[in-house]
Amino acid sequence: MNKKRTFALSTTQIILLSFLITILLGSLLLSLPISSANDAPISYTDALFTATTSTCVTGLVTLPTASTWSLFGQIVILLLIQIGGLGIITIMSGFMIMLNRKMGIGDRLLIQDAFNLNTMSGLAKFVKNILFGTLIIETAGALLCMPVFISDFGSRGIWISIFHSVSAFCNAGIDIIGDNSLCDYATNPLLNTVTSLLIIIGGIGYIVWWDILRVVRSRTSRQKRIFKHLTLHSKIALVATLVLIVVGGLLIFIFEYNNPLTLGGLSLFDKIQASLFQSITTRTAGFASLPQENFGGAASIVSMLLMFIGGSPVGTAGGVKTVTIVVLLCSAFATIRNKHSATIFNRTISGASIRKAVAVAITFVIIFFSSAMLLAASCDAPTIDVMYESLSACATVGLSKNLTSSLNTIEKIIIIATMYFGRVGPISLAVALGSRGENQNVISDPNEDISIG
Repeated sequence: MNKKRTFALSTTQIILLSFLITILLGSLLLSLPISSANDAPISYTDALFTATTSTCVTGLVTLPTASTWSLFGQIVILLLIQIGGLGIITIMSGFMIMLNRKMGIGDRLLIQDAFNLNTMSGLAKFVKNILFGTLIIETAGALLCMPVFISDFGSRGIWISIFHSVSAFCNAGIDIIGDNSLCDYATNPLLNTVTSLLIIIGGIGYIVWWDILRVVRSRTSRQKRIFKHLTLHSKIALVATLVLIVVGGLLIFIFEYNNPLTLGGLSLFDKIQASLFQSITTRTAGFASLPQENFGGAASIVSMLLMFIGGSPVGTAGGVKTVTIVVLLCSAFATIRNKHSATIFNRTISGASIRKAVAVAITFVIIFFSSAMLLAASCDAPTIDVMYESLSACATVGLSKNLTSSLNTIEKIIIIATMYFGRVGPISLAVALGSRGENQNVISDPNEDISIG
């Protein structure tokens, strides 16, 4: 008796495939003549690169966005950024909710995997909160940007403000201002502040949003110590984000203080805001208020470290993620101090969380170094520029030492693959490629000690 074999995709494989399909559809639209600003033909490789960097909310571009793409092309790019930032699974689930369709177990599993959640309870409300919160924040960001851009670009400034707000919130770093990103606005306090807040809010993670709101709503105006009542995840994400912004900004301020090509010619106040903006944007946003190729070696290494860490889980940012790094550090310190368990904020970190953090970090490092080696073998550029480019692509940052525009077809394909694998998530990639069909052993293998270090 022959049994029919059924082929079913896992939830993580569906997520991987949804991003791939979105990229391919976007590339087809961008390769149409209507997408070109000058009716000039655009190669499919560049269209594919642009669709990938938009959907993966990276920000590396081979062609200037403002002058290359028509209004239709820019709308396509903006839609890809929004889909990539929120995730196609979230948007599809939002449509189901609006149509009053009930979410099945398969839909709930998809959302759980897409946001790397530990529970399936309250997922419909979670999706609605994400979509509603995103709409409010991006609208507020656009309105706050309008005084700056309308003043400089007239009525076109309205569209630029909308595009900029969505791109900043989604940590995409793509703009339609000009060919040098935000370098002309390095000393503009309003635009720097609004952009920084959009980046931070988008990158801090949706879980932290609602956890803060939950605590604020549950506490009376006379009661304080809101931080104490947050979950461990939120505490780690908030503290790590603040520390990285301040320490990163301080190091860049020190290393670049006298560099005439970056901070050297600015006033003290402008040096501070430019340093803080660089510290914030390197953690996966990708807007450049200072030319990245002009940074010295020390500041470049600081920027690369911030890229590697990235934002926080369940948000629009990339990188290894703040919580992952903190968990790894706590585990390492616990081992050094000969403690049996890792703790932080008077809470014990589970062994499962530590193992997951190790898997994420190792997979990310493998993707990054594979990309860097392939790119270094192909292009004739300084090693630090190649490392900067590959890490920026893997962590979906979008900053470049002026290397992206000079890439050939093979090098573009390398970066396209790096952006894709960096966005879908190291842990999702590892599970999708390695877990199917693997049976759990009832009897565990025997233990044996090995030498470490």
